[in-house]
Amino acid sequence: MSQKAQGSIRFSSANIVYPNGAVGMRDLDLEIKPGEFVVVVGSSGAGKSTLLRAVNGLNRLSSGKVEIDGVQVPQRDGRELRRLRKRVGMIFQDFRLVRRLSVMSNVLIGRLAHVPGWRAMLNLWPAHDRAIAIKALERVGIPDKAWVRASDLSGGQQQRVGIARALAQEPAIILADEPVASLDPVTTHQIMKDLVRINRELGITTLVNLHFLDLARQYGQRIIGLRFGELVYDGSAATVTDDDFREIYGRDFTEDDVLDEDEVA
Repeated sequence: MSQKAQGSIRFSSANIVYPNGAVGMRDLDLEIKPGEFVVVVGSSGAGKSTLLRAVNGLNRLSSGKVEIDGVQVPQRDGRELRRLRKRVGMIFQDFRLVRRLSVMSNVLIGRLAHVPGWRAMLNLWPAHDRAIAIKALERVGIPDKAWVRASDLSGGQQQRVGIARALAQEPAIILADEPVASLDPVTTHQIMKDLVRINRELGITTLVNLHFLDLARQYGQRIIGLRFGELVYDGSAATVTDDDFREIYGRDFTEDDVLDEDEVA
């Protein structure tokens, strides 16, 4: 019996309608293959975060289904959903670190689903889990910061801790929700290069929401365009055009849509 592919994602006729009637996802049919690096773009409110959060069950479908490696993501809390979330790492725009704790403690949070709760509460992490955390910090280039308080780090360093925490889960999939929105241009490129390198080295399926169109074009392997919760573009980043972006956004794009203002047509 052949081994199942790791990190595939499939949406089938997926819809999300919020209690206020707003549509977050409309009849989405989408397949993402294991190991792909996919950038999701669209205007504010287009459904980018909704899509990512549906993958790990943070946003529940109103109808249809989403599957990871052929296993349907449960639409209610429980053991099956927790088991699935072990395989999906999440990186946030605002880092979501416990700032009073050390970098090492923050990265070890990524191991919570792998150890008994009492060990985490008493900070009695097994050597195996500590080794995984250190290796994750090495992958983002900050093992020397392991015992520094998270509050003492720069924004770029804090985001690297967020990436390391996700890696410590040993995930099949990484979801990065606007991971560079609060960073300066130089750090933005460094973080994007880290994400691409990790994807290539480890083969982790990676979905990244981005606002800046030039970053999507530069770092994406495949670009998904959303508008009002609906898939309006799916193609290679190498061939996406300015007209494609205008179709995705429903307007001409401006200097606010790119990191490098020289890219504005």
